[in-house]
Amino acid sequence: MLPIHVIAMGPGNRELLTAAAARALSTCTVVAGDRRLLEAVPDSVRREPLTRPSALRALAASLDHEHDVLGIVVSGDVGFYSLAKAIRDFPDCTVQRHCGISSLVYFAAQLGMSWEDVYVVSRHGRKQALAPAVLQHGKVFCLTGDIDRAEVLCRELCAAGLGGLQVYVGEYLSYDRERIRAGTASELAALHFDSLAVMMILNEASAVIGKGVHGLDDRLFLRGDVPMTKQEVRSVAISKLAPRVGDTIYDVGAGTGSCSVELALQAPLGKVYALEVKAAALQLLEANKARFGVENMHIVSGEASEHIAALPPCDCAFIGGTKGRLAAILDRIYEKNERCRVVITAVTLETVSEAIAYYKDKDGYRFDIVNLFVAAGRQAVAYTMMIGQNPVYVMRAVKQGGES
Repeated sequence: MLPIHVIAMGPGNRELLTAAAARALSTCTVVAGDRRLLEAVPDSVRREPLTRPSALRALAASLDHEHDVLGIVVSGDVGFYSLAKAIRDFPDCTVQRHCGISSLVYFAAQLGMSWEDVYVVSRHGRKQALAPAVLQHGKVFCLTGDIDRAEVLCRELCAAGLGGLQVYVGEYLSYDRERIRAGTASELAALHFDSLAVMMILNEASAVIGKGVHGLDDRLFLRGDVPMTKQEVRSVAISKLAPRVGDTIYDVGAGTGSCSVELALQAPLGKVYALEVKAAALQLLEANKARFGVENMHIVSGEASEHIAALPPCDCAFIGGTKGRLAAILDRIYEKNERCRVVITAVTLETVSEAIAYYKDKDGYRFDIVNLFVAAGRQAVAYTMMIGQNPVYVMRAVKQGGES
């Protein structure tokens, strides 16, 4: 059996290597990993600049399992956005992991902050939503990348109306040229930062959007003359859809984007595809996407029944407008994922009848329907009058056995 040590190197400075990790590194005859990390490995050791799991697996297979010891060096800690999770099930190998100091832990210490209440976002090779996280959390730590550098992310915050927030950016952490700069998001947006950087964003007013809360106030959205699903209906519809944090979601007939935005906030690690045909609505979708900073919301222009084929399968779908093509849209959705959870809202009996007929002929699905009657209070001189809104039907269909 070939011994493999997965060694967390911390931020990069060898002085921050733990004693246990240093001992493990000293036993290795071959060390692989990122070129930057290999600089801390003695020249006397064979070094291989490899990071792809397939290449590491091939390297392990080529070594002498009786005499060699393979070290794989990773940045930060083995459990924090690390290559370490891909180092498993190597044939005829034993794998031992050695923890280290993550960039979050190091940066928080340099700032004199605790980190037990920090929310983490990664834009290092990922497209996780930053602005919604900042709206919902008092402290957000963000890993930057080659494309999403700190100044780019600060511009995202500015576009979402968060340009006044305090931001710290750390570059070259633990190295001699370490640099930490502080300022508002709008101030730092004008600077240039290295791709090897991290951010800490503070938002004392982080209760703007409560964690896990849906049914945002209608006044938060830009509307224009495009119909919008009202707050109370949105709340019921989203609760029935039950989106998970990593779901892929369709919003068909997205309109102003109020539902798309809320779904993107509910699924910060997933993707929301807002499908719409009207030009005015498409403009509002873009505006509300920017307003809330939901980078995981993707706008698709065109008829849903024609464009769904090019999209990834969805875990759940909200259907608010179909232009009479409900059956065709549902067929396209189920062709990709027969277990997709579907919620349909309708104000006309024709759409309700079409939905009932569709699921009557479709075996294996549980279909339910509720009719919402909402009345809102309006001040009339010295009295409050309850003004009724149009009744809305909210229909849900789930594959039997697929509700969990």
